[in-house]
This record gives sequence, structure tokens and C-alpha cells, in this order.
Amino acid sequence: MNLAQTPPRGGVTVGTLSDLPPLEAGAVIYLRHWFSGAGTREQMRRDFEVNFGPEMAEAAFEAFGRLCNFCATHGRRPLVRHGMTCKCLGADENCFANLLASAAAGQQDDAHILASLIVTPRNAQELARLASDCGLLMQQIMGVQPPPQPVRPAAATLH
Repeated sequence: MNLAQTPPRGGVTVGTLSDLPPLEAGAVIYLRHWFSGAGTREQMRRDFEVNFGPEMAEAAFEAFGRLCNFCATHGRRPLVRHGMTCKCLGADENCFANLLASAAAGQQDDAHILASLIVTPRNAQELARLASDCGLLMQQIMGVQPPPQPVRPAAATLH
């Protein structure tokens, strides 16, 4: 296979959607909806309204749109996404989901690092801020409480 045929690294499968906590899984699903066209964005808006009420739904929809549009406008490259019904989790999708979750949990250093993988360093702080705004709203409407996180983990090795 030559370089022209190599699939984008951002689309490499790193897991499955079912492996993710609710906030992160929702972020990936909504990311796919946002970039799949006006019809899927409208479906997303209706789903938000049914589940969260019109005021919260509109705020979350707008915040998510600002976040996605910022990624598209200032991204190092387009975010690679899997198909709407795909159960796989791609590398770019995982980065986006973790950005949203870490920003919502107040883990600014982690959010800034993840943001710098998506956009240029000069735009990373703004992306982390947008992710925080969006993530906090999504946590609220999904009823997700972030787990308590120590400031510094006792050990960096998990397994």
C-alpha cells in the first residue's frame, strides 16, 4: 500500500462506543450527527428537546455547534469520524470525547493538551473553554455527575 492509499490515522479504531461512559459516548454520537448534515443536526435538536426541554436543549445545541464549528474552522485537519451507525470508536472521536469530558470535569491541563491535538496551539485554550461550556451543559442535561478526581493520581499506571 502506498501513502496515497493509507487511511487517515484519525480514523483508526481505538475501541467501541460501548466502552465509553455516557458523556463521552454522547459526545461521539453528537459529533457524528453534527457533521453528517442538516438533517441529522435537526434530528439531534429534536432529540435534545424531547429529552431535556426546550431551554436546556437550545443552550446545549448551540454550545455543541460552537464547539464543532471551532474544530472545523481552526482544526489542524478535519476530524475523522466513523459512520452514524458504526459501533467503532475512532482515534479523533476518542480525542474529542476526552476533551469534552476532561474540560467538563475541570481538568484544564488535560483539556488543553487534548485541544492542542485538534487545533493549533494558539487556539487550544479557546477550544478547551468551549469544550468546558459544552461539557458542563451536557453533564447537566444528561444527569451525569463527574467522578471525584484527585488533583494528582497516586500512580500513573492503571493496570
